[in-house]
Amino acid sequence: MPIHPELSEFPTTALSSPIIGYARRQPQGMVNDWHAHDAAQLFHVVKGSIAIDTESGTYFAPPERAVWLPPRVAHQTRYLTDTDLRYIYVQYAHAQELPQSPQVIQMTALFRELILEFMSYPRSETEAGPAARIAAVILDQLKMLPAAPLRLPMPQDKRLRDLCEGIVRCPAHIPSLSEAASRCVLSVRSFERRMKQETGLSYRTWCRQVKLFRAIELLALGRTVSDVSHKLGYEEPSAFVASFKKAFGTTPGRYFSAVPAL
Repeated sequence: MPIHPELSEFPTTALSSPIIGYARRQPQGMVNDWHAHDAAQLFHVVKGSIAIDTESGTYFAPPERAVWLPPRVAHQTRYLTDTDLRYIYVQYAHAQELPQSPQVIQMTALFRELILEFMSYPRSETEAGPAARIAAVILDQLKMLPAAPLRLPMPQDKRLRDLCEGIVRCPAHIPSLSEAASRCVLSVRSFERRMKQETGLSYRTWCRQVKLFRAIELLALGRTVSDVSHKLGYEEPSAFVASFKKAFGTTPGRYFSAVPAL
């Protein structure tokens, strides 16, 4: 079902339909700087990959995943490759019973087809009739779709956040536990406790997540498994592959081709 040509342009007038569709290809390296809006937003990645930064963490979406953002969540979107997306905006009044925290969603065949069918209609036909009924089913599906473990939580404490932002910038050179604690002017025990409280993860686990999410970014750019392994400081590619498979259930080489079948 082809997407209606009108949906390739962002709407310039107010609409009263519960959800609004928009389809676009974004170029690699494009960044939509920090902003927030009253509507909730779903980013469905058809091809390519994105990273969405929020105050609470970063969310990664490769093909056939989607990022859900509730209303009024400040965010920055980074397009890691040339990326084809279908955006769904949910009006504020209709988003109150939907998830109230950002999350990465695993797309299902049903949900994918519902979005595609909805986007085959011009916006003038989405307030009533078949398109409106499809929109109601999309809203129901948003309440029950499975989440995918593709979030990197960030601490709010300034000392910990400064440390963690430095690690995100250069995950190949991660400070030891004692060095990290020292940089934050904390004992090792206090540092571990604070890190767990703020991110839900131990320092070691959080650092491992940083490496894995950076690996997704690099793989999306077409880098080889061997190159990614070396760049992120793994001793051997086999160690990287094992860690990646344990986290995501598939090997790095198959990750971007592991798209759910219709």
